[in-house]
Amino acid sequence: MLKTASQGQRAEVNKAKFDVEIASVAIAVPPHKICQSEIAARAKEIFPHLPRLESLYGNTGIDNRYLCESPDWYHQHHGWETRTAIFQRHALDLLEEVALKATEAASIKLDDIGVLIVNTITGLAIPSLDAKLMNRLRLPRSVERLPIFGLGCGGGVGGLARAARYAQAMPAGAHVLFLTIDLCSLCLRTADPSVAMFVAAALFGDGAAGVVLRNTHGTGGGAGRGTVLAIGDHFWPNTEQIMGWDIKEDGFGVVLSPELPELIRAEFMAALNGFLDANRMDLGEFSGFIMHPGGAKILKTIQELLRLSREDLAYSWDVLRDFGNMSSPTALFGLASAMHAGARGRHLLTAFGPGFSAYFVAIDL
Repeated sequence: MLKTASQGQRAEVNKAKFDVEIASVAIAVPPHKICQSEIAARAKEIFPHLPRLESLYGNTGIDNRYLCESPDWYHQHHGWETRTAIFQRHALDLLEEVALKATEAASIKLDDIGVLIVNTITGLAIPSLDAKLMNRLRLPRSVERLPIFGLGCGGGVGGLARAARYAQAMPAGAHVLFLTIDLCSLCLRTADPSVAMFVAAALFGDGAAGVVLRNTHGTGGGAGRGTVLAIGDHFWPNTEQIMGWDIKEDGFGVVLSPELPELIRAEFMAALNGFLDANRMDLGEFSGFIMHPGGAKILKTIQELLRLSREDLAYSWDVLRDFGNMSSPTALFGLASAMHAGARGRHLLTAFGPGFSAYFVAIDL
């Protein structure tokens, strides 16, 4: 059973944990827009041995996606060196774009950033992407940097949670810039005939998001649109086979188990109840829900478990339709959409990632 706390108790707990507001959210996509019907036609060429699964592409809830390379590029074989070079080039372009958009929307300068956190799962860079970005942007040389890798689709919500924790530890008025980028399309491997690769090709696209967080301790809040109320993680042991990467000769090999929806159906409510209980919250106090749209099956499963309507998850469904699953940035696209639409009240952001793990951020818009 969900436990209900009094409004006074909730306010006391949340105030004690965080003095952090979301000053801005920015999003960006690469230039190549492609409709799902064209992707389905191209998938027939790449996966001719899976005709019985072709209907999957029409049942994803996706109309369009964005790719960092032209569609023909994905029909060719590419090794690690090529993939890595292309990943770094496009990732830095999009990270620079969302960094500038987010700081401008927050009415601050790059000089005002005290911490830079950059998350990804779809490519490698050493020096890390945050270090490379320092050579593009006039960020303070003293900025603290934190690269995050491995959270997968959970990286947008999980990374935001870690950025909020960092912001809470900073002086009043300090700013944290959290950026997340995934170029899932670059992980398509034409040499991989597996069903998992076929399913991934039906779902994933490319995108980036940026969030500016501000410490508001003792200031009464700034001009931000959202206040962080609570964050949380939940890990399920012995579920490594559910989602992740295998390292292959020519790139990342997708791990995507068909057991995922059933795992969520069986285990999610206990994890959610644990998060709510730990923060003296109850489900009924949330006026909105922003779920990472991993796919139509995932969203439908969450709707059933939480007894929500499709309209209750409208931001998630809309992002899935217009952009597909971009891994870590996707939930933040939903947050940006909610803020742009003028949503108000408490909202729960949720995402899943390899491990297998769930990530939660409760905010007040």
